[in-house]
Amino acid sequence: MLSVIALCILVATLIIGVPVPFAFLASTTFLMFFADYDPSFLLPFGFSRMSNSVLLAIPLFIIAGGLINRGHIGDKLVDFVDLFVGRLKGGIGVVTVISCAVFGSITGSAAATLSGIGAIMFPKLKKAGYPQGHSAALIANASVLGLLIPPSAIMILYAWIGNQSVLAAFLATVVPGIILAVLLCAVNVILVRNNKNLVLEDPIDLKTFQKLFIKRSAKAMPALVMPFLILGGIYGGVVTPTEAAALGVLYAIPVGFWVYRGLTIRSFLQAILDAAITTGVIMVMLYTVMILSRLYIMEDLPGTIMAFLTSVSDNPILILLMINVFMIIIGMLMDDASAVLLATPILLPLAVELGVSPIQFAAIVGVNLGMGNITPPTAPLLYLGGQLGGAKINQMMKPTLCMIAFAWLPTLLIVTYVPQVSLWLPNLVLGIGG
Repeated sequence: MLSVIALCILVATLIIGVPVPFAFLASTTFLMFFADYDPSFLLPFGFSRMSNSVLLAIPLFIIAGGLINRGHIGDKLVDFVDLFVGRLKGGIGVVTVISCAVFGSITGSAAATLSGIGAIMFPKLKKAGYPQGHSAALIANASVLGLLIPPSAIMILYAWIGNQSVLAAFLATVVPGIILAVLLCAVNVILVRNNKNLVLEDPIDLKTFQKLFIKRSAKAMPALVMPFLILGGIYGGVVTPTEAAALGVLYAIPVGFWVYRGLTIRSFLQAILDAAITTGVIMVMLYTVMILSRLYIMEDLPGTIMAFLTSVSDNPILILLMINVFMIIIGMLMDDASAVLLATPILLPLAVELGVSPIQFAAIVGVNLGMGNITPPTAPLLYLGGQLGGAKINQMMKPTLCMIAFAWLPTLLIVTYVPQVSLWLPNLVLGIGG
């Protein structure tokens, strides 16, 4: 009963606007004192769980993402993708989605993808005649691909908390990310198919295409090499995820300074400062969550939640559906890192009890939390997209709801009820069965 009250305290403090680390701390403090647990046991336990080299990958990936975001790499990627589909009706929207997927695989962050690609694509979409609300909704939804296409910071956190392979967690979200990207492209094309205000670029002949392809691919190649360098090193067994993150930083510095020349000493130092602030917040949350998750387990909160769910229905399909709804609500209330820290220790044991593979659950968590980030009424990424694109939330509602209904929900149902979608690639590369 105390664990349920502690969970309610956590949710209530988040709803009233208490900063996430303090919300976790409030729930932890309640259980420590009212359940009479010894702090001399819990505090060292938190420190011992933090002593893991995998966690070093998080600040390193954050730094690499910040350097890439400030290095003017996004516009080269956009130009490259635009060459293939930019001249079709609805094509510039497809360029936006694909660019978000590629850029997200470099930065590993939805917010960085939204700000980086948004700064480039909002003017292009406006010039092409796209409504502001549609543009903001499209970029906000597509930016979440940065959470699914590896490397992803939330998958590192999931793997660490759930004692799973980081590589397997990375691979589990690749196919769901591709499915979501394809569906977002399709929804975008359908929504604008009858828009007579769209301005299309003039078609080009084969010779001009070949010249532009050589020119733009040469400019985009240094950026495109980075995810292959990182992921190839990890999956090839050459480097660990932490070493790959360090390699990403070392690669991003010369590319940003001397290849694309978007980085300056000032922007470089600002990227380091921003990464330090973000890392500090995450590490405080990690420490608190480690203690809190331990208390939840000792109080058998997962068992209590499972008992409640089975009292509603003993159908595994319906129970999984209720777990999905719970995760979407969590994603609506907090940022992606905080959400995965809360959802994993509570819900992973429930999923395993229902026969869901922990690797499949990684994909379920990623899609759910991403969907929560763009689902009204809270929708942190949706509001950020509106601010960057100068669109009001009511202008974004119709396209957003269409994307949720016809892109997000189908992806979520496929990932939840078709295990092979998220297990196929880990099984193929790493030999991890379902």
